[in-house]
Amino acid sequence: MSDDLAIDARGLVRRYGAQVAVDGLDLQVPRGAVFGLLGPNGAGKSTTIRMLCALERPDGGTALVAGHDVARERRAVRRRIGIVFQDPTLDLQLTVDESLRFHADLYAVPRSEVRPRIARLLDEVGLGERRRSLVRTLSGGMRRRLELARALLHEPDVLFLDEPTVGLDPPSRAEVWRLVDELRTRVGTTVLLTTHYLAEAETCDTVAIVDHGRAVALDTPAALRAQVGDDRLELELDPGDIARAIARLHSEFDITAHADPDGVVRARLVEAERVLPRLLAELGPVVRAVRVARPTLDDVFAARTGRTLGEAASGPADPGRLAARRARRGR
Repeated sequence: MSDDLAIDARGLVRRYGAQVAVDGLDLQVPRGAVFGLLGPNGAGKSTTIRMLCALERPDGGTALVAGHDVARERRAVRRRIGIVFQDPTLDLQLTVDESLRFHADLYAVPRSEVRPRIARLLDEVGLGERRRSLVRTLSGGMRRRLELARALLHEPDVLFLDEPTVGLDPPSRAEVWRLVDELRTRVGTTVLLTTHYLAEAETCDTVAIVDHGRAVALDTPAALRAQVGDDRLELELDPGDIARAIARLHSEFDITAHADPDGVVRARLVEAERVLPRLLAELGPVVRAVRVARPTLDDVFAARTGRTLGEAASGPADPGRLAARRARRGR
């Protein structure tokens, strides 16, 4: 493993009976980076995190996290990481302070550092005044911030965030990511997150788009969008002008366009904003409205898989996450 890598996974495989949840996945995450796994339910994201956290053994391949093998050095791996799972894991009967002190004991945080670390982290996540409150009295967003503080209490080398903002309202989601960014900048912790939110993936240094347990694309968000290439152009016209406008787009601009049943003319082209002034000057008043959209990571997913994230979202849940739930319930 290179000294520059916080995570180095090669050919990871995980099966549940006949079902392959992770199928030969390669991930190399530089130290200090924010690395995102973007994909729909059932893509294998949560299973991947559980293997990297040494909570499940891979059926194939190898992975080093913070320099330790996830199969042979499981305890060492767990000592060097922090985790915020998708499903809540807080004890609702403890106070905020008790929850953090219990975690400090588990991770052998030096006694002299427990109090100042708890105070600093609670202030950073905006829970300084709720230290004596029972966890069950906190809102969903507050509980998520507490889980983030808990995961960082022992100052891990790598922080794993498994769909950390699912179920939160937009302001709470934004607050969680503000805190992650601030803490990552201050401490230098490597962050690996899973998400199906495009906006969250856009904030990552590198994104692996995952489908059916495989990474179908991996690069910076900007580079991934560039692979799709063309901008999307939408023109709203009166129904009587649509056919003539489409013919002119083809003959005068070499742009292939089509009309939707709702009367919107759609086309894809390179650098739409450069062409747009001349196009509007030529078409003139027949255009009632115009919109230009650059490619998104959803477009990248669609280009690589043949369906959008929204279309894939109705798939089955990650089998690794389902197995973890059953284990916690004693089944």
